[in-house]
Amino acid sequence: MPKTSFRRTIVVCAPWAAGLAAATLTSVAQAHVGADGLAHQHGAFDSFTAGAAHPLTGLDHLAAMVSVGLWSALSLRPQSTPAASARQLLAAPLAFAATLLIGALMALNGLTLPGVEPMIAASLLALGLLVATRTALPTGVGAALVAGFALSHGLAHGQELGGHASAALTGMVLSTMALHSVGIGFGLALRQQRRRWLPRIAGVGVAALGLGLLSPAIAGVF
Repeated sequence: MPKTSFRRTIVVCAPWAAGLAAATLTSVAQAHVGADGLAHQHGAFDSFTAGAAHPLTGLDHLAAMVSVGLWSALSLRPQSTPAASARQLLAAPLAFAATLLIGALMALNGLTLPGVEPMIAASLLALGLLVATRTALPTGVGAALVAGFALSHGLAHGQELGGHASAALTGMVLSTMALHSVGIGFGLALRQQRRRWLPRIAGVGVAALGLGLLSPAIAGVF
């Protein structure tokens, strides 16, 4: 992507990110409360930092979130306008962050789905293969696929978060978006190089991690 187009893309991206952050803050304000109707009694700042650190504490979550941004950048198709490039670049990361929040809110309110851990492992396998092959999907299809994966990650996070729920969720979503941004940055940098084996190695590594985590579930079937 030319430098001028990239700068314009950033200008277009900024309102999207600000809008998601505002929506996040509004949504989490109504988040989970304890059985006595009161929010868990922990400091908001401590809860925020714990939520922000949570995606960084598990290799599976960390790899998935970076991979979403990496794949979005590597699979970016040439577009006629900066706005079109921005939509394609941000569709999957924003879909992941928004659905992650939905999944966490579901878990905080006692809603669960079966097979969360196998789905997380499957998401790593799929995302790793997408990164390794740089497969370009239609924007809506890619966003829907990533959103399906994010729901499982959100459910897993929501089951483990505590304290001041709105602060913890805000930290988690902002940390997730930061990890997506790291992936996007690496992806855009790799697009400028001819060493196509670098993203392939990264993708194969993520896929192998997912396969390793998925193998106990596969073994259980047989």
